[in-house]
Amino acid sequence: MMGEFKAFVARGNVLDLAVGVIIGAAFGKIVTSLTEDLIMPVIGVVTGGVDFTNKFLVLGAIPESYKGSLTDYAALKAAGVPMLGYGAFITAVIGFLLMAFVIFQIVRAANSMMPKAPEAPAAPAGPSEVDLLIEIRDALKKG
Repeated sequence: MMGEFKAFVARGNVLDLAVGVIIGAAFGKIVTSLTEDLIMPVIGVVTGGVDFTNKFLVLGAIPESYKGSLTDYAALKAAGVPMLGYGAFITAVIGFLLMAFVIFQIVRAANSMMPKAPEAPAAPAGPSEVDLLIEIRDALKKG
């Protein structure tokens, strides 16, 4: 079993996949920072100072023992208050769109750098249906 596992791990595809996952995780952190630290503050300024991180709807009762701010999403979430955090969702959607756009650009650039496969020569054209029917007719006339 260990020999099979070693052969599996030693395959180039598995190692390439592992490297891709590690780079992807690091890239995801960069995109998250880009979204939360650069883009969302700009969107907040454009929308008149709206802070999307604190946009939520409280769905249930707030515990009587809670002494924090009623507008602090993180504190309410930590206190176990059921909430609909649509601001965090909007931020996640923007992060996803940024990630998808960047990956699209990377794939597009990689495809443009790849050599194009030579086109296969066209197969020689055979006789058309009309030619075949003429041959059959002529063969029937002879025979």
